[in-house]
Amino acid sequence: MLSLLIKDGRVVDPSQGMDQVTNLLIENGRITGFGMQPTGRERVIEAEGKIVAPGFVDLHTHLREPGFEESETIFTGTDAAIAGGYTSICCIPNTNPPIDTPADVEYIQDQAARADHCNVFVIGCISKGREGKELAEMGKLARKGVVGFSDDGSDIENAELLRRAFEYAQMFDLPIMCHTEDKNLVNRGVMNEGLVATRLGLRGIPSIAEDVMTARAIMLAEYTHGRLHLMHISTAKGVELIRNAKKAGVNVTAEVTPHHLTLTDDLLESFDTNLKMAPPLRTRKDVEACIEGLLDGTLDCIATDHAPHSAEKKQREIDLAPFGIVGLETSLAVLNTELVQKGRLTWSQLIEKLSCAPARVVKLPEDRGTLKPGAVADVTIIDPNLKWTVTEQEFRSRSANSPWLGAELTGRAVCVLVNGRVRLLRR
Repeated sequence: MLSLLIKDGRVVDPSQGMDQVTNLLIENGRITGFGMQPTGRERVIEAEGKIVAPGFVDLHTHLREPGFEESETIFTGTDAAIAGGYTSICCIPNTNPPIDTPADVEYIQDQAARADHCNVFVIGCISKGREGKELAEMGKLARKGVVGFSDDGSDIENAELLRRAFEYAQMFDLPIMCHTEDKNLVNRGVMNEGLVATRLGLRGIPSIAEDVMTARAIMLAEYTHGRLHLMHISTAKGVELIRNAKKAGVNVTAEVTPHHLTLTDDLLESFDTNLKMAPPLRTRKDVEACIEGLLDGTLDCIATDHAPHSAEKKQREIDLAPFGIVGLETSLAVLNTELVQKGRLTWSQLIEKLSCAPARVVKLPEDRGTLKPGAVADVTIIDPNLKWTVTEQEFRSRSANSPWLGAELTGRAVCVLVNGRVRLLRR
């Protein structure tokens, strides 16, 4: 394999406490070291003025295949991941059929290998068919290489079943990844319950619908000593519950999305269905609590919750349109524009939350999320000053349900290496 030298980039690797301008050498698909000079035998990638980071890792990607290929496929979803700077993604099992058997896992792995874009790690179902009635064959799924278990898109109503899932998953040291939402409290709501929903005449989803299930999941994890990962946290109370749980020694991690860090429920005054998501956009108080939780380590990482839907599905009345937005291709730019450039996060903090931390949460193999010598060369090179406009035509995802369509954002991945091979190079 050809050697690569990434030259004169600002290498930011929180896993090593590293932030310096240097050269990075890659040989045989692995990081060799720093500071080496060109010998003429390597392919040189000029990175002056750019940030060189460990490849991003997304814990929450809906690839839709099998069953919903009109919205996304494994090929288009992994292509979108590369375009956004992600070298590894974890696919969510709410497909049709759900990913609840070893054969389903093999199908995802085979299709991802054929696409040959980024690394795809599979999350298996907690329950058969995601019906919340009977545990899936978790042992067989674990032996096929799943990195966690989730019924995302719905929560496990049966607390006894969830307890057994925590206990069983411990045998494989895998996390139970919970979408915390009480569907009875959601009660056909379409946006956050509050003044804005009342003014618009839309049915609201109370924050307690998330909070009560967050509290229940934490208590079950504490009781069973299981590993809990909380998905797309969006409320101030949820952040407080997680903070207290961590202080008490509960084995819990949590993620937050770019949209819940930057957008608020008052934007729904536009009735734009691209702002309809689950959990819903919350208040400014909730957004600030999530940012604070990210900064103090209560929230471990940022996940996109990339949830593509075809235009035919989204271009309906807000009551009928599905929840969810695409996020893989805009995540970096949104976070840079709204948080880094406004002084809320440093580049080191952001890269930690996009690469190093999510890799640790699911204990990815082969040293992903780091640029340490010997690690697999998953590398993202960022132009932090590149301005670009979000357009439907430029999306590599099959869907374009983004609230940032038409917005000018700053910052973009310009080169992405997966296993030492160049998979994206923007000129």
